[in-house]
Amino acid sequence: MRTDVIIVGAGPTGLMLAAELRLAGVRPLVLERQPQPRDTPKAGGIGGQILELLRYRGLLDRFAAACTDPIPAPRFPFGGVHVDLTQLVESPMHALPLPQQRLERLLGERAGELGVDIRRGHQVLDVRQDADAVTAEVDGPDGLYRVTARYLVGCDGARSRVRDLAGIPFPGTVYPEVNRLAQITVPDSVTRLDNGDLDVPGFGAIRAGFTRTDRGLFGMGVSPASDVLSVYTIEDETVEYDDDAPMTVTELRDSIRRVLGADLPVTETFRLSRFTFKARHAERYRAGRVLLAGDAAHLFPATGVALNAGLLDAVNLAWKLAADVHGWAPGGLLDTYHDERHLAGARTMLHTRAQVALRRGHDPAAEALREVFQELLTDEQPLRRMGALIAGADIRYQLPNPNGHPLTGTFVSDLTLHTDAGTTAVAELMHAARPILLDLADRADLRATARDWQHRIDIRTGEAENRPADAILIRPDGHIAWAATIDEPADTAEEGLRAALSSWFGAPAATTIPVGD
Repeated sequence: MRTDVIIVGAGPTGLMLAAELRLAGVRPLVLERQPQPRDTPKAGGIGGQILELLRYRGLLDRFAAACTDPIPAPRFPFGGVHVDLTQLVESPMHALPLPQQRLERLLGERAGELGVDIRRGHQVLDVRQDADAVTAEVDGPDGLYRVTARYLVGCDGARSRVRDLAGIPFPGTVYPEVNRLAQITVPDSVTRLDNGDLDVPGFGAIRAGFTRTDRGLFGMGVSPASDVLSVYTIEDETVEYDDDAPMTVTELRDSIRRVLGADLPVTETFRLSRFTFKARHAERYRAGRVLLAGDAAHLFPATGVALNAGLLDAVNLAWKLAADVHGWAPGGLLDTYHDERHLAGARTMLHTRAQVALRRGHDPAAEALREVFQELLTDEQPLRRMGALIAGADIRYQLPNPNGHPLTGTFVSDLTLHTDAGTTAVAELMHAARPILLDLADRADLRATARDWQHRIDIRTGEAENRPADAILIRPDGHIAWAATIDEPADTAEEGLRAALSSWFGAPAATTIPVGD
């Protein structure tokens, strides 16, 4: 059988990639070795830049409505301390308490609505490629079969078979930490104090926030809207755990007892998960017609970032694959996936490794480091920078920028636009995942230049208060490929726009180019 793109893995990254490909008119086939969606608790939510992207696809309200817990205030753990963004008028980082099982269900529903073929219980055994195609040998419920496609993307997680078959090195560090996370309630014998601490019979007070001992780290937070406690332990162990084996209440209580020296009684559990920390980064995200995304490409030694990074990988990759499948990709377009997302992965690796240094130190020097770090975050500018770093909102891709415009390579802001048809916003224009030339200064010269590409891009005109540029060229992933400076001369602006359109969206309608690689 043949298809356009094979996606191996029906986790969040694979499902997001499949939906984005369908929006671009491509037929993906998703192959997942597990016969049913897994119910082992993993990530407890999503946050950061991906929330803006979901809003730009018109999906954020739908995802927020699926959250059973209240959306929390923007306070985030960072290496055993907290980054409190509530001090800012507008936080650069937000999160949705959306457990991964529910997220996968929503993404699966979205993919199904778009007509994606998702096959569960189909395991990829081998991958072979040549200059024209890639073939996967698959073991399905009805036996062995083969699928051929233009490209294959490994979204099959940390132990990616696709990555191994493609021969892509995955260097990095494994930390001897076991992390246990749970949401629980406790019996009435445990008293919740006004300051958020707990008074445990026979032990005394357990402080809210982080408690560090010579045996590990214990964290605790109480939801203001319910009696549910979030508890967290980190301790060094040499035990090798099966990721698919669920954690038990006994295992959690034993860990708390070892780290804290307290026996915390538990009445009910709502989430139990265990994970280890690794810092690994694939040397390349592409090997010929095989590509990697999500955990198959990167593992970060901190919580709260992996889903954000993987979903953004998918959005960056999808439109570039679609351009190649449709035959109009300019040369080298697909290689920019590695260039851009490897850069973003390295940026995420930077701050998650910094969290390791903050978290694992137990001597006075480490305590001093944590104290200085927290002191810096009492000032607005460092706090804002740290929030953007955690969110992944500070990424600026290194794109061609002939006029040096500061917007080039950044994620487009959701400007309010006044048009002849009324008021709209950039987010609403991005629902279809199509490139957009947004004319903010009634530049007929630029609209005329873009008309040669209007079969591939949308041309929109509107006015915005304090316009940041005369015009901006927005890629389907929300990043700005080019921007015209205010009152830029017509010949200079037209030349820059034509170069950007050719660089990202191929030859104009009047000419043809060979199919991209």
